[in-house]
Amino acid sequence: MITIEENSQNQTIPKLPPKIFTSKWLQTIRGIVSPISFLEETQRRYGDILLSEFTNFPPQLVISNVAAIQEVLTADPQLFDSGSGNNIIQPLVGANSLILLDGDHHFQQRKLLMPPFHGERMRAYGQLIRDITGQVTSQWTVGQTFVARPRMQDISLQVILRAVFGLKEGERYQQIKEILTAMLDTFNSPLSAVFLFFKSLQRDLGAWSPWGKFLRRRQQLDELIYQEIREHRSQPESLGEDILSLLLSARDENGQAMTDLELRDELMTMLFAGHETTAIALAWALYWVHYLPEVREKLLQELKSIDVVNADPTVITQLPYLNTVCSETLRIYPVAFFCLPRILKAPMQFMGYDLPKGMMLSICIYLTHHRPDIYPEPERFRPERFLERQFSPYEFLPFGGGNRRCIGAAFALFEMKLVLATILSSYSLELLEKVPLKPVRRGIVFAPNGGVRLMVKEKF
Repeated sequence: MITIEENSQNQTIPKLPPKIFTSKWLQTIRGIVSPISFLEETQRRYGDILLSEFTNFPPQLVISNVAAIQEVLTADPQLFDSGSGNNIIQPLVGANSLILLDGDHHFQQRKLLMPPFHGERMRAYGQLIRDITGQVTSQWTVGQTFVARPRMQDISLQVILRAVFGLKEGERYQQIKEILTAMLDTFNSPLSAVFLFFKSLQRDLGAWSPWGKFLRRRQQLDELIYQEIREHRSQPESLGEDILSLLLSARDENGQAMTDLELRDELMTMLFAGHETTAIALAWALYWVHYLPEVREKLLQELKSIDVVNADPTVITQLPYLNTVCSETLRIYPVAFFCLPRILKAPMQFMGYDLPKGMMLSICIYLTHHRPDIYPEPERFRPERFLERQFSPYEFLPFGGGNRRCIGAAFALFEMKLVLATILSSYSLELLEKVPLKPVRRGIVFAPNGGVRLMVKEKF
């Protein structure tokens, strides 16, 4: 599989991937501030398997080669420390988050968390998603302008609070909503996102310092979440269909329930990973549908073929063109540019290279989704490509892959389709700035620059 080169003294020399010849500090800054140009430029120069170095991270192999992606995602998970590669998000989600776990603990926790996001459990949330979308959009009036991303975040956050916590409108509901939104806005620009990448900046210098403000909001949110857990525990007879109730009832193979701390960290993971990502994807979908009249017309024709208001949610989510629009939205500008990284626990021979222990393997979703050999005219938004052929999980991977694939992927797509169908079948919208939009960093994810400005027009 690999050839070891020999030097003139007959000593073996490890064969390493091409390395970016720029300072670690400059690579870090460019990766944070202008990731698209940095990624595209380095791929052109060094190829689809290259070695990069970021401050506070191990040496990192950036991969956009499909065969290499397949090799990583089908490898034995025991070869990697995956949790430790994601320490950047620990301040947001906590050390017991599924994202930060490894080995048997990760496997057991994933097993406990999977059921609520699939099958009948998930479909039970269909009407809830439509109702919340209807409530939020009912406040829209003809001639009103709005920014899509925060409005979609309002919908997705309400879905999470109702589906995960079973919370109805009320004081705690409002408090969680306000604090969580403020916490996310702490890292809403490339400049503020540096606090996540540089631990030396994570210092509490008082209530008005950026990190100090974040910590105080996190403490407030913790108190509200623990209150909710305690109330659920104290009323076992009234546990409902919400995900927190299901998790409280769940037991591992040894009959052990999740601790309050484990519950808190998993709930925080769902709050952070489960609502803003969907909101960003929806904002992008609304942008593309209204930026390209032919896409909008084709999608509206499909939606008119059924009674969206009264149809079974699964009928809506199986509409072929709606599915392709959502898939192409997640392809062209994925919300996360990288899969969750994996760190080698031992030296490895990989695609003709000798990789040392401690090397971080990072699959680049953005670069893979923009390969012209897989996606002809990759910069063009063309949903039809998903009707013309089926892409492998190593070519199309907006939710990551392997044993670290996002457990909420099916739920996110389900919600995205229902929200989009409900809005488009009820309102006529106009894009106010018909200009090409690019993603900008928002914490560790990427959102449309400006959030997508729309205007409400006369209903059909």
